[in-house]
Amino acid sequence: MLKRIDLGRDYKKHEQEYLAAIRRVCEQTAFSGGEFADRFDEEFAEFCQVPYASGVNNGTSALHCAMMALGIGAGDEVIVPANTYIATAWGVTYTGAVPVFVDCTPDTWEIDPDRIEEKITGRTKAIIGVHLYGQPFAFNRVKEIADKYNLYVVEDCAQAHGAKYEGRLVGGLGELGCFSFYPGKNLYAFGEGGSVTCRKKEYFDAVTTFKNQGNKVRYYHDVVGYNYRLEGIQGAVLSVSLKYLPQWTERRKTIGRRYLEEITNPRITMQAHPENTEPVFHLFEIKTPDPDHFIAYMAKRGIECNRHYPVPCHLQKAYADLGYQEGDCPNAEDLARHCVTLPLFPEMTDEEAGMVIEACNAYQEME
Repeated sequence: MLKRIDLGRDYKKHEQEYLAAIRRVCEQTAFSGGEFADRFDEEFAEFCQVPYASGVNNGTSALHCAMMALGIGAGDEVIVPANTYIATAWGVTYTGAVPVFVDCTPDTWEIDPDRIEEKITGRTKAIIGVHLYGQPFAFNRVKEIADKYNLYVVEDCAQAHGAKYEGRLVGGLGELGCFSFYPGKNLYAFGEGGSVTCRKKEYFDAVTTFKNQGNKVRYYHDVVGYNYRLEGIQGAVLSVSLKYLPQWTERRKTIGRRYLEEITNPRITMQAHPENTEPVFHLFEIKTPDPDHFIAYMAKRGIECNRHYPVPCHLQKAYADLGYQEGDCPNAEDLARHCVTLPLFPEMTDEEAGMVIEACNAYQEME
């Protein structure tokens, strides 16, 4: 069975390098924050071409810290795409603010700028755009709206390490960028990890204080803080992986472009990728009329597929109190009903990619 993603292939290839990095952390007992986490912060900031990166324990915490750094809290509202992983909204909710969900476009499946203004109120403080599946959202259009209403723009880059919008790397476009290093991400830890990137030292200092129990000097707590530090072992592992991220990204692009060019089955709809963007194909998402049938069909051919995300954020039970109904975000709802994720990871062979393409093109709904 060809897995949807196979992390074991990377581990086997670089096993000795990973284990040596972990051993160095153990020898120095630098387990929570410390030298190895700090070193990765510097390396990741350089990679993202921003002055600052502050490592945290996961991508959800990155979003929470970003909201707090902007002073967002109870009584505020933040615009959030309906089509995203739920953690984008959690970061808002944790501060006491309210996520206000906006539909995605019918082609890129990213936040729809044409739907944002109608959701802005006097309580709106920020817009979170998500570079979902590794495809940058329409940043300039979102920024124009944000500037018109004096709002912040925050990037959720959890799936887009190394993606570019008009030649600029994501993570340095908005006020802050929020990354996840969850296993399976384009850059991943051996457990949990995340980072907040920014260009302003005041944001970096705020995030660093919030993630570190609210103190700048140990035992002197200036604000209510959290235990969100990046672990030393994860920092060391990420430093190893970061060296290989550019070549992994190129391989993802090669496979992604093959899919776009060679999958020609009219029963399959693929995500649009505007010419002013450089996606990194974290997930290769498609739409098909009967996703469960398609997944079963692919499994019979030895190919694992799955679904991201079968329930859009505004219809999740956790947010039922906000009063959203079916039909409020029709494009996100349509995608949720018909989405399937194809296998795509850097260690896939050309033959395996060809096998996926051949199976997709042979698919018939009522086979």
